[in-house]
Amino acid sequence: MRGSSRRERCVLAVHGGAGFVPRKAPGPYLAGLRRALEAGWEVLAAGGRALDAVAAAVVVLEDDPHFNAGRGSVYNADARRELDASIMDGATLRAGAVAAVSRIRNPVLAARAVLEDGRHVLLAGAGAERFARERGLALVRPSWFATPERLAALRRGLRGYHGTVGAVARDRDGHLAAATSTGGTTGKLPGRVGDSPIIGAGTWAEDATCAVSGTGHGELFVRTALAHEVAARIRHRGEPLGRAARAALAAVARLGGNGGLVAIDRGGRVAMPFNSPAMLRGCIGRNGREAIEVAV
Repeated sequence: MRGSSRRERCVLAVHGGAGFVPRKAPGPYLAGLRRALEAGWEVLAAGGRALDAVAAAVVVLEDDPHFNAGRGSVYNADARRELDASIMDGATLRAGAVAAVSRIRNPVLAARAVLEDGRHVLLAGAGAERFARERGLALVRPSWFATPERLAALRRGLRGYHGTVGAVARDRDGHLAAATSTGGTTGKLPGRVGDSPIIGAGTWAEDATCAVSGTGHGELFVRTALAHEVAARIRHRGEPLGRAARAALAAVARLGGNGGLVAIDRGGRVAMPFNSPAMLRGCIGRNGREAIEVAV
């Protein structure tokens, strides 16, 4: 992963969720994160945009049933799946998102299509699915997202978040981007929308400050505008990325919630803090070296 000085300016970080420790060996989770990093890094190494890199990384995680995004998404209280995703371009502040969709194979690509279309930021439900179909994106039967493990979790009465995915990147031109995708929380009310598709809550990117993708207690991420709070603390208080990220999470903790985030600032520095029991995360830094872990 070594390359020219411009390539070495590239940085990529991904997450596979916070708030749980895998009951089984973490190998499949780490392998999924590695594949996502490789997909995103391939884009950056070839001179591609940060926006393309985060989309490529998140698609890999959406297709991996170990994570709560795309295939493998959790069930709501009606034993159905409703998926959310968003993406943001730090160079232009353009953003796109979809919420409460159940037939779009890769919600992050639908979010990207909303961004590119430019008329709206967030589309939901059947309207979002019709938009995706008109844009030629893959639609699948709702059963395609189903896994036995997620159904068992619903039947056991489990609640909470598990495995939301996301990515942030800096490309060789210094542009930032972020993307987040999730199935939400097990047993959530039908129609519930958390932070992942909300720009400024679960996702934020602007070249002047940072790119952020969060995972955790979605309602509290919305109430604290977590992702935007990181950027605001950098812009208005001059805080370094790590301090700003930890302070944003502390605001969630004061309300009784927890979670984590991955972030990259304009200089390519990476922060991946969490205040939950564990977090799945990985990055390729400015030195081109890869680091992946289940942090506890």
